Amino acid sequence: MTKSLPPEHPFATVIRTLGKGPQSSRSLSQEEAEAAMGAILDDAVQPMQLGAFLMLLRVKGETGEEMAGFARAARARLQRPHQPLAVDLDWPSYAGKKRRLPWYLLAAKLLSQQGYRILMHGSSVHTPGRLYAETVLDLLDLPRCNSWEEAGRALDQHHFAYLPLEVLSPRMEALINLRPVLGLRSPIHTLARLLNPANAPASLHGIFHPGYLQVHLAAAETLGEQMLVVKGDGGEAEFMPDTVCKLRTSGLPLPSEITLGPWMERQGRKGLVMPEAEQLMRVWEGDLEDRYAESAVIGTTGLALLAMNQHDKPQAAFDEAARLWARRPVPA
Repeated sequence: MTKSLPPEHPFATVIRTLGKGPQSSRSLSQEEAEAAMGAILDDAVQPMQLGAFLMLLRVKGETGEEMAGFARAARARLQRPHQPLAVDLDWPSYAGKKRRLPWYLLAAKLLSQQGYRILMHGSSVHTPGRLYAETVLDLLDLPRCNSWEEAGRALDQHHFAYLPLEVLSPRMEALINLRPVLGLRSPIHTLARLLNPANAPASLHGIFHPGYLQVHLAAAETLGEQMLVVKGDGGEAEFMPDTVCKLRTSGLPLPSEITLGPWMERQGRKGLVMPEAEQLMRVWEGDLEDRYAESAVIGTTGLALLAMNQHDKPQAAFDEAARLWARRPVPA
């Protein structure tokens, strides 16, 4: 009896498009990318297909059009609340810090105290040896939320809410945690940053590898969204005052490419040991003077103000940020 092969799996077409070879393979269109990510998030692909897809994209490099399609699929599957949350700034935080404390959280705290409503989202277990925002929120009196309802209350009371990816999309949390299995970051790390779960009018993104600046910007332009992307410390959206700061913008009254700094002499990073997290509050309360930390907070606050279209010139945003930092409430 002759055995026959089973019918081709629908997702095989996607693998073939990406992996047919240097002469015949191509990137996915936005529509193809949306359908492909939809199938993945609906758990309608085989594990082998998922691994092949993620690594083919990793080798090829994602395009802005692909990422826009992935974002549309992911957003369509978020369990959003019936009543939309009012949010001024979407702030993804997925990289974690390896050598320095997350000074960007003090910038978020500073802005929230001025009434700016900030929704931060992230994941905290995919890469060992990093300090993630989620682990120090309590120290800074910034609320971590376990549901959309909690996030709504936190935004009303504190003007800040942090939602873990596992709450927004358990399936994406599982996918981002494949890094130890695959040995490499996958496009899911970029996709998570593009979720903008509350449909905020502006987003502030941080990346580590400069090539991703253009990918985020192209995705934002395709989606028609207002975004500021910075090559930040450790891949987080944090201004580095001791080096040249490269920005890309979409939908803002700013040049699409901006280069700033440095503001101070370069600080050594090799062999730098992560300081105790308690130093975050010591700097905030004025108990510890740290020029680098204060400059990072002021610079990051300025970036957020630019992302929210509060200023059309970087210097004006940084000047306001410095004033806000100087006037923050500290213990007598």
